[in-house]
Parts: sequence; C-alpha cells; structure tokens
Amino acid sequence: MRIVTFVKYVPDAAGDPEFLDDNTVDRESDGLLSEIDEYPVELALTLAEDADDAEVIALTVGPDDAVDAVRKALQMGADSGVHIVDDAIAGSDALATAKVLAAAVKKVEEEEGPVDLILTGFASTDGNTSVVPTQVAELLGLPAATVVSAAELDGQTLKTRRDGDTSSRTVEVQLPALVSVTDQTNDPRYPSFKGIMAAKKKPLEEYDLSELGLDEGEVGAAGSYTEVVEVAAAPPRQAGEVVTDEGEGGNQLVEWLASKKLV
Repeated sequence: MRIVTFVKYVPDAAGDPEFLDDNTVDRESDGLLSEIDEYPVELALTLAEDADDAEVIALTVGPDDAVDAVRKALQMGADSGVHIVDDAIAGSDALATAKVLAAAVKKVEEEEGPVDLILTGFASTDGNTSVVPTQVAELLGLPAATVVSAAELDGQTLKTRRDGDTSSRTVEVQLPALVSVTDQTNDPRYPSFKGIMAAKKKPLEEYDLSELGLDEGEVGAAGSYTEVVEVAAAPPRQAGEVVTDEGEGGNQLVEWLASKKLV
C-alpha cells in the first residue's frame, strides 16, 4: 500500500507575514509545516502500521525552505519525501497549485508505482480555501471524501465519518482515493530523537516543472484564474464599552444588544 500525504510549508502565524509587490505571500520568510497537515501525516502513519508492506510519502510544493515541511513528516515517521520546487510556481492560485500536486502524484506513480491513497489537510492555515483537495481528486479522476473526522481502512474500502453541526455521516470510498481530514481525526505524534536522526537518511527527491511535464504557463500568475488585487492590514481593535452595574446593568446590556440588532 502506498500513501501520499501533502504537507504544506506556511508562514509562521506567530510571526509577521510579509507580502511581495504582486500581493502574494513571501514564502521565503520564516515558516513551518502547516499545523493542519500534521493530522493527515499521523493518519497515514497509523494506517500504514496496520497494513502490510505500506509506504508513506510526504509531498510538498514550495521554495527551497519548504523542504522543512517534508523533513518534519519524515521525523514523524514517513518513509520518503518529494519536494517540488520551481521559481515559476510562485504566485499560483488554488487550481494552479492543484495542477502541480496532481502532476507530482503522477510522477510518484511513474517512479515508485501506483498510489493507493492521498491524504491531505482539509485546509491550509494560510490560504484556507479548502478547495485544493477536491481539485486534485478531479484532475486525477479519483473519488474524494472531504472534511473527514475519522477514517478506518477495511481492505480496499476506506470508511470515513464527516461531522456536521447536527449530525454525522458515514462515507465510504474505494481505493485509490483522496481524503482530506480535520484536526479531529487524531493527536499527531511528536518526532522522537530516534525519528529525527533516522529522517536524515531517508530518501528525498526533488523535481521541477519540466520533470513533471508541466509548462510554466500552466502555473504561477499566468496559469491562475484568480489573483489578489489588494492587501491591507486588519484594522486595530476598538476599545470596548465598560458598563458599571448599579442595578441597571441588565437593562443596559439589552439596550446595547438591541442597538446592534443582536436581539
């Protein structure tokens, strides 16, 4: 069984993300593996532990530093990594990124053999579009189960659970398939010292667009259907209104809520 899990290198939310002149995120600034992507990595490792002859491949797309996202997955226990790096990819929107990821999966199949399962986070912590998993599945002609909170493998069937606001739904997909998961699926493991040392010896392949069979015009700004036209800082928080309760606090609260049309 061969599992590919997407791992995205994103700007550190604790830092101060910067934007370039074309209104795209500066991917060369301090970053790390997207927290949400740790959950599909953990699920991939768990499924692999229960399967015979299973392999987990961590795959990322991004600049040179994006390889750190793959290394984190390798430290957690992934068997090998793939890094797609090419300057022409910069500025790609969701669909252009999905094209690169789909081509990368095909490259893995060409080099390693059929991929049985693709696992992704349900969104990235930077773009937060949640559409890339479905787009990749469509480009590869695979069934997709998205926003999954639990998953269990039964032969060639992956049984998943999708939690809604008022109910849960069971969705089954036949492998090969793509599944995006939420942060409710598991608790990602921490890399152990042994895992960190072992990761240094694990294979890590690097490919550019030409090796994926993609043209520069298919990605980046030229291959994107959407663009960011303006970036502005969030307005500062306004000071709140303090009410001293001298017996009329309840009435004052209701009046305030009514003035905001909240009641």
